[in-house]
Amino acid sequence: MSFEIAGRAVGGAARCLVVGEVAQAHDGSLGAAHAFVDAIADAGADAIKFQTHIAAAESTAAEPFRVHFSSQDATRYDYWKRMEFTEAQWQGLARHAQERGLLFLSSPFSIAAVDLLERVGMPAWKIASGEISNVPLFERVAACGRPILLSTGMSPLAEVDAAVARAKAARLPHLVFQCTSAYPCPPEQLGLEWLGAFAERYACPVGLSDHSGGPFAGLAAALLGASMLEVHVALSRQAFGPDVPASLTPAELKQLCEGVAFLHRARMSRVDKDALAATMEPLRQIFFQGVVAAEPLAAGTVLERRHLAVKKPALGLPAERLAHAVGRRLAVARAKDDPIRESDLEAGA
Repeated sequence: MSFEIAGRAVGGAARCLVVGEVAQAHDGSLGAAHAFVDAIADAGADAIKFQTHIAAAESTAAEPFRVHFSSQDATRYDYWKRMEFTEAQWQGLARHAQERGLLFLSSPFSIAAVDLLERVGMPAWKIASGEISNVPLFERVAACGRPILLSTGMSPLAEVDAAVARAKAARLPHLVFQCTSAYPCPPEQLGLEWLGAFAERYACPVGLSDHSGGPFAGLAAALLGASMLEVHVALSRQAFGPDVPASLTPAELKQLCEGVAFLHRARMSRVDKDALAATMEPLRQIFFQGVVAAEPLAAGTVLERRHLAVKKPALGLPAERLAHAVGRRLAVARAKDDPIRESDLEAGA
């Protein structure tokens, strides 16, 4: 149920890893891509992920736009062409990510992209939702012998079963992402129940590839035992591109990373309720109520209920022992609001 990616534990008792997904949010600008490296590192994420598109290897001019957002690209093929970086540029992004302490990942969308990224150096392979049944791509990736991260955003269960079976047959460590390819994804389509179902069905770590556009789903997934979270990142809500509504800003990503760390500490801790209560004794005296004299009382008074009240701080008998004092004789005088202690009561009275 656990494995490592470049020395970082995935699954088991390890903290959930947070991956900032850039996808095409850089809009073809190498400078913007490097800006994402710094923003995602500054937010405290564990990894950055891009997508490596080589238009001639993956697409034809007939490919339609999912959202025709770009007036400068006549076709989806043209868009993919504009998103391409050279191998040297990918090498530079990988070095920058590593210098900032980030795992560098990029999803390949063709065998040519796998070949390029293999030369750049991939510690693990993220298989995008649209590539889960691309057997030739999987076979090329599997030949690299590194962990596989499977997204399932458009797949029925049988297709997920087949993809996991291929990973198992190749003896590759793998993680299965619950994912819904809606941008943004509404709460009722998140499918958080599949985190537990996938973990049980496939006996492997699970994660959430989230397109909800906020930190809430990721925090819920971390609490439910996700080993990895992948969230899209946009540098601002005013950024250009179709994925902005499904993305987190760097400030939101920072909140998510802090929340994941907080919840990991909470999930991994076990509280001894009695031992914890013992450490709270000073606070108990402040917040709990104790038995006090409701009026001035002379020594020798046989206490009646009207003689007593319960008030803070709890310096005398605890409030639940008020009845224990009724009918007892005071050994000493007490002013109004003085605490009534066991030692103030005569024995056997």
